[in-house]
Amino acid sequence: MKIKAGIIGGAGYTGGEMLRLLINHPSVEITFVNSTSNQGNLVSDVHTDLLGDTDLRFTGELSHDIDVLFLCVGHGDAKKFLDAHPIPSSIKIIDLSQDFRLAANAGQDWVYGLPELNRERISKAGKIANPGCFATCIQLGLLPLAAKGLIRNEVHINATTGSTGAGQSLAATSHFSWRNNNLSVYKAFEHQHLNEIGESLLQLDPAFDTTLNFIPQRGDFTRGILAAMYVESDLTAAAAQDLYENYYANHIFTHVSKKNIDLKQVVNTNKGLVHVEKHGNKLLIISIIDNLLKGASGQAVQNMNLMFGLNEQEGLRLKATAF
Repeated sequence: MKIKAGIIGGAGYTGGEMLRLLINHPSVEITFVNSTSNQGNLVSDVHTDLLGDTDLRFTGELSHDIDVLFLCVGHGDAKKFLDAHPIPSSIKIIDLSQDFRLAANAGQDWVYGLPELNRERISKAGKIANPGCFATCIQLGLLPLAAKGLIRNEVHINATTGSTGAGQSLAATSHFSWRNNNLSVYKAFEHQHLNEIGESLLQLDPAFDTTLNFIPQRGDFTRGILAAMYVESDLTAAAAQDLYENYYANHIFTHVSKKNIDLKQVVNTNKGLVHVEKHGNKLLIISIIDNLLKGASGQAVQNMNLMFGLNEQEGLRLKATAF
């Protein structure tokens, strides 16, 4: 019997990615795709690459005849939706907004959905707060150090994201004519994902009490995030390599590369790649993901697989484009 899935907010970027994944997931049947702005329209009229793959139409209705509900809505809208539409406890919920990521907002019902941190808890959870894209990428670079209590100095982070990270709604900084051949810094030292990163590091290392200096950038490309981080460290290059390889040995989607890495290795996949180098007393960590997959919808499906006892990779054996 297949898992019955519903999607709220199916017309945006993360909703489109969710549809692409679930349409081809061997253990899932999409029961409905909700979008008030596109009610009645064919899904393939909005996500035109799905022409020939599905005859689904967007609906303005909500059905409880499902096993899992994906909330692919904007920040603040997930909480409003759940307040207005109580969901039976028998239905598992995976929220892709930031509304329930922080402990102060989540309560005891929600589990932070980063498998490399909380895989066992995710497998037993009924409600998952899917991590942010920057947060996922940066955490993959820092979790092994935090697990050994090795972040005792300020961390310096420079990370660049593709234009899809801003969502589908138009803004002054998302128009092609502005974004093309351009690069800019935004929310320096104040990005909202810092809070969830900090909570995860504290979970692994209760003594963590240092500054994360984060400079986010808008990149001149569509998909992906590259984060370059450095911190003072006594680890040798070989010890750092062993530390990272051991931490991720049992995590199927995160790989530690001995060679330098680039975005084309992960775009259109659910993989995270990490590379570490030693430069004097500084440890350089480079981490890369696809912001819409491992940073959003792919990770949400990975969490669903864990929640329903499926193979973690099911429906996510995706390959990068080499050129």
